[in-house]
Amino acid sequence: MIEVSSLSKRYGNFLAVDDVSFSIKKGEVVGFLGPNGAGKSTIMNIVTGYLSLTQGKVTVDGYDILEEPEQAKRRIGYLPEIPPLYIDMTVNEYLGFVYDLKKVKFPKKPHIDEILRLVKIDNVKDKLISKLSKGYRQRVGIAQALVGNPDVLILDEPTVGLDPKQIIEIRNLISRLGQNHTVIVSSHILSEIQAVCERVIIINHGKIVADSTPEELSKELSNDYSIVVRVGGTEEEITKILKGVKDVESVNCLGQKESGTLDFVVTPKAGADIRKDVSERLAARGKHIIMLVSNQLSLEQVFMRLTYEADVAAVVAEQNKAKGEGK
Repeated sequence: MIEVSSLSKRYGNFLAVDDVSFSIKKGEVVGFLGPNGAGKSTIMNIVTGYLSLTQGKVTVDGYDILEEPEQAKRRIGYLPEIPPLYIDMTVNEYLGFVYDLKKVKFPKKPHIDEILRLVKIDNVKDKLISKLSKGYRQRVGIAQALVGNPDVLILDEPTVGLDPKQIIEIRNLISRLGQNHTVIVSSHILSEIQAVCERVIIINHGKIVADSTPEELSKELSNDYSIVVRVGGTEEEITKILKGVKDVESVNCLGQKESGTLDFVVTPKAGADIRKDVSERLAARGKHIIMLVSNQLSLEQVFMRLTYEADVAAVVAEQNKAKGEGK
């Protein structure tokens, strides 16, 4: 659906995006992560046609964003970080305006009514946007991106400034939209990305430093594949049960952390996922699991490690460049 090849963007002497390539298949929900100034918003603005590129190529459903911009943009719905709302219009008036602007061919009223229901703003369709809460305004922003039923939705910081309840509501909405659209989500909230995205692209200093599922990234970077189990019973009997699980390398008791239970570190043989077998074996012997967690890196830890390594590499590159120029 989206193909980005050798994409670079330069502002004078500053290289904001440096030879980036990736592809996103139809129906994927992909998260863009990166520190401030990493280049992710620049990439999204280029993909949507809002910014020109210095070199490279971007196609959407086979249409080149530079050579066939109208066809490419027709397939994209875009929610910028600050939604482009006209606050003196009602929700209905605004979506009608966007409909006309996009030259949509669907029957107008049924199409807008369907979007209002999908985004759950039909109850405020006759209200002025200026009177809406931040959460509802964000929903209106997503609604305008859906006008024309584009194949691709690009959402830049869709939950910024929202309260926890509103964040959950928007997160659930994105999950529903991902059933019928290709979705790219940029966010600083790592839990949000992990909750809705099946794949993560991490950007730093204008380069892609990782591109995989959160689970695979965690596996690749983790040296510890063990799990911690909290369960009721004696140390001897639980250790015996756990050692009987296939592919278990070792079992170590951490002692009591919660009344009436013991914590155990269970280490598998290289590459084995023992969580299901551990759970089933304990349950079969009448032992109730209070907690079972993996010691693999969280997405936040993966993000911090990769961006730190990229920062170090960038500093070293600058120092080597300076040394070369000084000769």
